[in-house]
Amino acid sequence: MCGRYVSPETAALERAFGLTRSSGLLFERHYNVAPTAMVPAIRRGRELVQARWGFIPYWWSKPKPPGHCFNARAEDVATKPMWKDAYRESRCLVPAMGWYEWQALPQGKQPHYIYRPDRAPLCFAGLVSRWRERGKEPIFTCSILTRPAVSSLSAIHERMPVVLPDGSFDDWLEGKIEVEETTPGELAHHPVSTRVNSAKLDDEDLTRPA
Repeated sequence: MCGRYVSPETAALERAFGLTRSSGLLFERHYNVAPTAMVPAIRRGRELVQARWGFIPYWWSKPKPPGHCFNARAEDVATKPMWKDAYRESRCLVPAMGWYEWQALPQGKQPHYIYRPDRAPLCFAGLVSRWRERGKEPIFTCSILTRPAVSSLSAIHERMPVVLPDGSFDDWLEGKIEVEETTPGELAHHPVSTRVNSAKLDDEDLTRPA
């Protein structure tokens, strides 16, 4: 799964994904992004938007948002009503510098930070929706797809985000590839302080080796 990650600042987004500031959006780097935060997401056509991390489908009309929709199981997105429209028509990229995963050990859960060895940004496969609460302005909301962990990470957690390989971003956005056709590149990881357990903390030390 993916319940916390590090989001990149605007300059890193521009360098990595060829974006411009035509939208006027500016993002700071955050080291402990948690669900319901407003995060950068990239829509079809490399459009940068700000989205609520926690998917709400466009047709949702109940007073409260659906719970636990910050992740979407890749095995379910093509068929489940919550996801299938967005999977077919409204995919997105969720850029990140890395993410955290908690390994269950006899002495307790040990958080790990997972990232590219070159420390460059990576992209999670995501779904995005434009949702409007009655009487308010519409907002974008998003979810990160998850899959079974690759062998190098399976000892930490049985699932991981769908990390898109370089060169596949536009194909994902255009619906030309499926999750089964994606293979994450090389990933590194190390244990970090349990300080990351508190979503109130947001500093670079959270990513340093414990």
